[in-house]
Amino acid sequence: MEEPVTGAADDEEPTHAVIATRGLTKRYRGGQLAVDGLDLTVPAGSVFGFLGPNGSGKTTTIRMLMGLIEPTSGTARVLGRPVPRAARAVLPQVGALIEGPALYGFLSGRDNLLRYDAADPTADPRTRPGRVAAALDRVGLTAAAGKKAKAYSLGMRQRLGLAAALLQPRRLLVLDEPTNGLDPQGMREIRALVRELASDGTTVFLSSHLLDEIEQVCTHVAVMTRGRLVTQGPVAELAAGARGRLVVTTPDPADAARVLKERGATDLVIAGDRVTAEPPDQDPAEVNAALVTAGVRVRGFGLERGSLEDAFVALTGEGFDVAG
Repeated sequence: MEEPVTGAADDEEPTHAVIATRGLTKRYRGGQLAVDGLDLTVPAGSVFGFLGPNGSGKTTTIRMLMGLIEPTSGTARVLGRPVPRAARAVLPQVGALIEGPALYGFLSGRDNLLRYDAADPTADPRTRPGRVAAALDRVGLTAAAGKKAKAYSLGMRQRLGLAAALLQPRRLLVLDEPTNGLDPQGMREIRALVRELASDGTTVFLSSHLLDEIEQVCTHVAVMTRGRLVTQGPVAELAAGARGRLVVTTPDPADAARVLKERGATDLVIAGDRVTAEPPDQDPAEVNAALVTAGVRVRGFGLERGSLEDAFVALTGEGFDVAG
């Protein structure tokens, strides 16, 4: 297991960090410690996945980064500026979808976006209709633009909230569960949109309870548990560091499972002619030799590549229903 990440002092802040926190802490009244000494670094141009079990402090962190609540201690910088102190200068460059969109149900999807845009003092009213139309098209809502928002499904509401975040060019996009409520096709479209935005130079910071989604779309990831940062870094490196499962293919699965258990393997699962297990702390060649010596007919033997899910469970000791 990796050691918890430690951060640098403020004067050592990475030059290309779009988000950088140092010792960021939030303690609520009553003593609840929601975020504890967070040192987070989000590189420019990354698609950064933010993971953690329920109550791990993800949403509290996002709210502090957006200037919605003040930290108890520590610092946060977004686009190189301190928040919440410089929030007025920073937030026009940030698109955000946090805890679901707030919509006027009696207005159409298009009119909701027109209201959102009119509330932005930096928005040019002359280009407003064109930008609203482009945002609706980008999230696949053009056909439903005239429908009242109260008639939208949860997935359509998510799309409209994302459209609101895309009304202006953004250097940073912060998304809290962006595919919540979407069907598989909608999820694929949003993932493609996130990749497109990143390729255009927008840094995307997203939380999700879907590890598969993070693994498919994100370049970097951070894992939170109990208010503390457990690890952060490139997704490929984190997944590669996870210990894969041992897989044995054999017409003698029961005998193979017995031998593997004797050698110290755990969490054995038999499925047809496949036996999988958490590998023992031994040279795989020795385990394979033990199987052959015991008369097990080995047709296949190897370690599956570790996944982000494997890494997450190893780091937090928890499963992956991690919306929090």
